[in-house]
Parts: sequence; C-alpha cells; structure tokens
Amino acid sequence: MPRPIFFLSDYGLADEYVGICHAVIARVNPEARVVDLTHGVPPQDVMAGALMLASSAVHGPPDAVYLAVVDPGVGTDRRGLALRAGDAFLVGPDNGLLWPASRDLGGIDAAVAIDHAAVARGPVSATFHGRDVFAPAAAMLAAGARPEDLGSPVDPATVVVLEPPAPTVRQGEVKASVLGVDRFGNVRLAARREHLERAALGADLVLVRKGGAVPLRRAVTFADVRDGGYGLLEDSAGWLAVVRFEAGAAEELGLRRGDAVRLAARGDAVG
Repeated sequence: MPRPIFFLSDYGLADEYVGICHAVIARVNPEARVVDLTHGVPPQDVMAGALMLASSAVHGPPDAVYLAVVDPGVGTDRRGLALRAGDAFLVGPDNGLLWPASRDLGGIDAAVAIDHAAVARGPVSATFHGRDVFAPAAAMLAAGARPEDLGSPVDPATVVVLEPPAPTVRQGEVKASVLGVDRFGNVRLAARREHLERAALGADLVLVRKGGAVPLRRAVTFADVRDGGYGLLEDSAGWLAVVRFEAGAAEELGLRRGDAVRLAARGDAVG
C-alpha cells in the first residue's frame, strides 16, 4: 500500500491550486491517498502553517508523507526539502515550515535538497513549486521512493529552525505574544501552563493588552466561563488560549497575531 499523503497549504479553496496539486499527485502515483489537513493557513504565514502542521502530524500514521506549502520565498534560492523523521517524510520549502513537525515526530534523521530535475514532469514555474516540485516529490515518496532518489543529502543541522517567540516569565506575570486566532475567535498565546506555574499565577488573573486590562479566569472547558467572562484554558495543542463561551474573544479584545499581552494576578494591571 502507498503511504498516505497529508496536505497543508495557504492556497485556499477559491482557486484551482489545491486541485492541481491533487491532479499531479494522481498522475505520478494513481494509488495515492491524499488527506487535506487544511488549505486555510493565512497567506504567507509560515509560523501559522508550521504550528498547524506540527499539531496535526503527531496524530497521523507513522509512515505518513506530509506535504506542506506555505512559501513566500518561492522561486528564490531557498531549498526545497524532503525530510525523514522516524518513519515519516516531510516535503516542503526550507523556511522553517517543516521544523516543528519534524521535531515532534522525533527529529530529523535525514534531509535531502530536492533536485528539480529528479521530480519535475516538465518546466518548473518560479511561482508554483507546490505543483511542479513538492507535489510530485510527495507522490514519489508515497509510492516507495527514497529521499535520496529526489536530490542531494544535506546536513539536518542546516535545516531552518522556526520556533514561536518564548514568553517572558517572572514572579507574578507572564508576558507573551498572540500566536494566532482561530475561526471561533479563540486567542492562542505563545505560552503554556508550565509558564503560569513558574510565575506562581493562580486561578484569578488579568489580561493586560493595549487598551487596558480585563479579568481572566483559569478554565478547563469553554463552559467554565458561560457567565460571559473571559477564560484562560489549555487548548488541544497545549497552548494557553483566551476564550469566551459561545463568543469570540479576539474581536472583543482587539487582539490579533503578533500582539503582546501580559498575564498577571488579579489586581495587578499596571505596567
């Protein structure tokens, strides 16, 4: 059986790009099974794509091929990569997109810089490597090719690393950035429960952001703040998230990706 291919991109569904990549995969490997993880990564947002890929990859079968394309540097001298992490393969641009998933899959065991001549079925567009390079490479790996069949080995230590910005933690406060906002309006922060514990923060908090401070209550479920307040819970990927029950927290708080926030004990809203 061919390896399954899990496909993530920022292509959206309004244009033909995703369908064309599916067509190329089917042409190279007619028996390939492709699962679309998402094509709703915000355009050119490599960090968002990397986090989505990482949170998805740990749930896939061990022999999966992960095809990821969020590639603002397409057509430049950035490398295209095929990585082996455990029994899985990851294919995409060398811009950090593949790094968190490869780490969470056990680390990079081998890395190859994809040679266009080894995978392309025709001319390679300077603007659509998803179609001309990455989709055929993923299809070949799913059919049984080895990474070394696709190009030249490179040192795994040279693969671009991309990590979320680390929070600043001190007694009584955690300063963090907004990693992203999902379609429900939940605000994911670049911080985890361990950071709250290191700061010795309890259940009753304030969230300080540009525009002021709001009370925030530690929660486990969305229903824990059904009274209309704001909650801080651990989301399904282990990040802290600011939420409201049946309402979007991001719009009401005026928060978006990259914004800085501070978590502090209730009553401490200065600074």
